[in-house]
Amino acid sequence: MTKNPLKGWQVDRESIRFLGSDLQRPECILAEPDGTVWSADARGGMMRLRHDADQRLVIPTSTATTAAQTSFESRYVAAQGSLPNGVAFDENGDFVIANWGTDRIERMTRDGRIQVLCSEIDGQPLGKANFPLRDSRNRLWFTVTTREIPWTKQLNTKASDGYIALIDERGVRVVADGFCGTNEIRFDPREEWLYVVESTAWRISRLRVHTDGTLSDREVFGPATLPGFPDGFAFDSFGNLWITLIMSDQLVALTPDGELLTLLNDGNPQATAELHRHFAAGTVTPEVMAAAHGELAPWMASITFGGPDLQTAYLGSLRGTTLPYFRSPVPGQPMIHWH
Repeated sequence: MTKNPLKGWQVDRESIRFLGSDLQRPECILAEPDGTVWSADARGGMMRLRHDADQRLVIPTSTATTAAQTSFESRYVAAQGSLPNGVAFDENGDFVIANWGTDRIERMTRDGRIQVLCSEIDGQPLGKANFPLRDSRNRLWFTVTTREIPWTKQLNTKASDGYIALIDERGVRVVADGFCGTNEIRFDPREEWLYVVESTAWRISRLRVHTDGTLSDREVFGPATLPGFPDGFAFDSFGNLWITLIMSDQLVALTPDGELLTLLNDGNPQATAELHRHFAAGTVTPEVMAAAHGELAPWMASITFGGPDLQTAYLGSLRGTTLPYFRSPVPGQPMIHWH
């Protein structure tokens, strides 16, 4: 049996490099085959990054904001303004954006033209749109974390009001609900299972995918409780599921046989312990959240594999200003690109 490349491996902190500068809320990252990297940006659009130090911000002028001039409370709690969160490529190479600030699913072209794809379902506002995912049939799946206002209330209520929706030739509809803090979603390579981050349940779930877009056989994948709030995740080609734990700022991996490996721990142990104590008691405040973060990628939020061999791992974050990256011992699962 082939040995798992992650067994006994951890990220060498001395090998970590950084891409980009003065980024604002680079929560989610997309990598193109030619080495170009795109990150979501809190000014309302996407930042294009290259390893030759070239970077260019693409934003619609009508939605541009300046995150640096707003408070932690207004930006991260009230989520004011346009806040691109999860992003995906559409079939033309433009961007599908789950906008955490406008509570919409949007499409933005590479020259900054915005189109609203979805702002409500059955006459009701979406709630906190979190992450979009396109499958090989060009259907668009997306998650909504919660309908609580502000969204941070859900950290204490732990309401299971998150859901997954699907946009296809039949329109838009909810295909699964009752999730506790729905975050990123990913398919296995054959698109037989859809994996779901439930951030405030501290777990990963999965559902069987049927050809008509229905989902069934929901189950927990891996431990019933992870050691923190999972946020972003990605499969590598061996079948390991890499997971970021936000605020405690750890990178962990679930092996195919369910073992949990710690690959990088950049958190503040005391602040993390205080956050978890308040979470268990239902007394989390913005101040407690703000204190819990690491240094490399503060509020580590996503993991993306890029580079020509898919062995460059990039870390997205909510409070970082650059993208840490390092070499992985195993390639990532290929992304679905455009035609």
